[in-house]
Amino acid sequence: MLRTALLLLMSFTMGFAIMSSELLGGRILAPNFGSSIFVWGSIITVYMLALSLGYLIGGQWSMRAPSFRKFGLLFLVAGLSLLHIVAFDQWAMDWVFVRVEDPRGGALLASMLLFFVPSIIMGVAAPYGVRLLVESRESSGKAAGFLYFVSTLGSAAGTIMTSFYLVVWFEIDQIIYCCTGLLLMLGVLALLIKGGSDAGATEVAS
Repeated sequence: MLRTALLLLMSFTMGFAIMSSELLGGRILAPNFGSSIFVWGSIITVYMLALSLGYLIGGQWSMRAPSFRKFGLLFLVAGLSLLHIVAFDQWAMDWVFVRVEDPRGGALLASMLLFFVPSIIMGVAAPYGVRLLVESRESSGKAAGFLYFVSTLGSAAGTIMTSFYLVVWFEIDQIIYCCTGLLLMLGVLALLIKGGSDAGATEVAS
């Protein structure tokens, strides 16, 4: 029960962090590239491509002795990857701005440099979490649906909280640090859970 509750909380938080960072991407790129539809189209495209790759990688990785320990390590890496945005945002935008004249190409390239890798890593969590939650073949669809339900609720919460409140109360870097801290904290909690591997996942594979 504790593992299930933590898994659901982790999925909710990852959904929150994904949408929060995506929305902040528009604010990050705005000083150099504005906030036109080109900018938002670039950010959304990069996130969709990166998340799709993350889902693919996570599905493959979940077939290899899935465990809560690995899930926790994934959250640690995902949390640290968000710091990449804070560390290199201005450098990436300045570097692209002086080299790419087309604002559409510039926004797309800057989005790739800043958000592509963190989004891939965060995307891995969804299919991996499904594998940990599944107890049998018969329950796999129900488990996947419920986990994506929780994750999407987290995304909705991240969207409304970031756009309505967090950007008013905090600086962009502070919000990203907060998301990083939450992912790191949950990753550590997952590492402390006893019993690394999932019997349910083994049953599904059989």
